[in-house]
Amino acid sequence: MFAFYEGVPTALVLLVWLCVFVSLFALNEVTRRFKWVGFSAFVILPVVLTILWLTAFKDTAYMDWFHLAKVYSSTAGCIGFWCIRHVKKLSSNRIALCFPPLILAVNICEAVLRDFEIGRYVTPVMEYTNNQTQYYIGGAWNYMNGIAGILNIITITGWFGICIRAVTKKDGSKDMLWPDMMWFWIVAYDLWNFAYTYNCLPTHAWYCGFALLLAPTVCAFTVGKGAWLQHRAHTLALWCMFAQTVPAFQDASRWMVHSTSSKAIADAAVSQGYVAADGYTALVEPGIYQLASANPNTTALFIVSLLALLANIGVFVYMILHIRKTKRNPYKTDLYLDLPSYKKIKALARS
Repeated sequence: MFAFYEGVPTALVLLVWLCVFVSLFALNEVTRRFKWVGFSAFVILPVVLTILWLTAFKDTAYMDWFHLAKVYSSTAGCIGFWCIRHVKKLSSNRIALCFPPLILAVNICEAVLRDFEIGRYVTPVMEYTNNQTQYYIGGAWNYMNGIAGILNIITITGWFGICIRAVTKKDGSKDMLWPDMMWFWIVAYDLWNFAYTYNCLPTHAWYCGFALLLAPTVCAFTVGKGAWLQHRAHTLALWCMFAQTVPAFQDASRWMVHSTSSKAIADAAVSQGYVAADGYTALVEPGIYQLASANPNTTALFIVSLLALLANIGVFVYMILHIRKTKRNPYKTDLYLDLPSYKKIKALARS
């Protein structure tokens, strides 16, 4: 499913992955527990980094629409969530409470559009543009996963049920709780997003599709229950800022990890003289190059996208059945308030 850089011990790659996971988990803990650390990380730091990306790092930072949209939309989410948590009366303002589900839907839409965009590459290609190189093979899996993403948006429920965690001696974070965001929706989201990264960011999926998804989910099921979206936004924004600043970590170093399909396409690019023997230095002008000689195995692409689609169909069907049973409107009120998992999270909220 993944291909590690030749000559690098598997144990070492796994250790680096673990460091990424632990770092994301720890940084999320710090930024959620300490008000002004969060403000500095998501307001001040992005301003400083933007200046660097446009000046000192302009020849290395990602400049394609997707990466820029992702870093700024995730950061905007963090700022909005910070305000809901720490600015008086915003947590009870119905207009403000529309922001979290809306920014979540926008983020999913960005990826859905990219999946559909990559789906047209029915011949393997090397895309060398905007300071990065990726290797794609499009197919039915892109459209299956795009549909899964659309279903994931439709099944976002309880738009106005967001609340703030009560301050206790053990936790003064004032986390933004979303009781109606059930564990099964989070799992379906993770499967969809992993499939997206595997399809459309095949040299990044090991980190941003695996470690980056696992960190907020583990937090949401352990020390930061009920605040998955907040954890997801924090870790995503922090990772995007890191990746924008140090893209070589996952693109041009011994820690680069391919999907099995992208490795086959990359090998063809090397053999045809488009990429140097090191596996990442482009030897051609920016552009999109077809590599018809490549013969990537697309089985894993199909399986992960199928799993994502089936999971999201399952959540959609369950939502419809619950609507019929309870007669509730999932977009105007909380849908799952009769479930035990909902009640556990709701009990953490301040009155």
